Amino acid sequence: MDYQALLEQVAKDIAPLVGSGAPAEYIPALASVDPRQFGMAVADLDGNVFGVGDWRTPFSTQSITKVFALALALAEGGDSLWERVGREPSGNPFNSLVQLEYENGIPRNPFINAGALVVTDRLQTLTGDASSELLRFLREESQNPDVAFDPEVAASEQEHGDRNAALAHFMAAYGNIDNPVPTLLEHYFWQCSIEMSCADLARAGRFLARHGLRADGSRLLTRSEAKQVNAVMLTCGTYDAAGEFAYRVGLPGKSGVGGGIVAVVPGACTLAAWSPGLDAQGNSVAAVAALDRFTTLTGLSVF
Repeated sequence: MDYQALLEQVAKDIAPLVGSGAPAEYIPALASVDPRQFGMAVADLDGNVFGVGDWRTPFSTQSITKVFALALALAEGGDSLWERVGREPSGNPFNSLVQLEYENGIPRNPFINAGALVVTDRLQTLTGDASSELLRFLREESQNPDVAFDPEVAASEQEHGDRNAALAHFMAAYGNIDNPVPTLLEHYFWQCSIEMSCADLARAGRFLARHGLRADGSRLLTRSEAKQVNAVMLTCGTYDAAGEFAYRVGLPGKSGVGGGIVAVVPGACTLAAWSPGLDAQGNSVAAVAALDRFTTLTGLSVF
């Protein structure tokens, strides 16, 4: 498959949508990003990467990192994680407190903020330094030693992190947080601040297309665990628009309010698209359209 030609066609087809939507405003460090940027990359199973537009421009990955934290927590600690976080779509905003109270401090899935906090808490217990362990993993899998935290974004997350602090304290009251809440929040905010490009993300996510095998050929996840992560991405990975994303794109995907989306075609390739303008659900308008167009042109899908 000529991925380069496909990406160029996708970029041409969705060009009128680039700049649509608006960057995330509740994190000041993201609000000033130029929404007219667009990039997209594809990494095949052998590690070849193809790209178009601003595909080498680093951006704030935000919630996309939740996928990689989940994979590491499963790899280090196994299926016991699922006793503390569910696998169902939430149907509520990603930072909702209401559902937690109904369900006794057990988050619906690992990709809403409450669930991601539980995953980071588990990874902190397993590794002693959750954010650094995640960064090390992303550098290795992306084959880019320059992948780094963005201190400005981390500070902005901390300054405007009252809702996340409330979620963490609420779950701690139910016994679902093991580490001190300030420690957990610090690692979570650093995790969300990691900057990567579409090329970096496409490479880093290949283990999910390779059924759990890392770039060096070693096994991170069993085939069953890789399937689990992909399944939760498909049903829960794009906030409360996951059903619409599955309908349009037909791939496991995880978005972030930085405007990026990573998507997986098991057994074939990994995709990453980025454009800062978000829709009402917090997903990039142009990135969703680009992934939709790519699957339409190629017929690649999990269905």
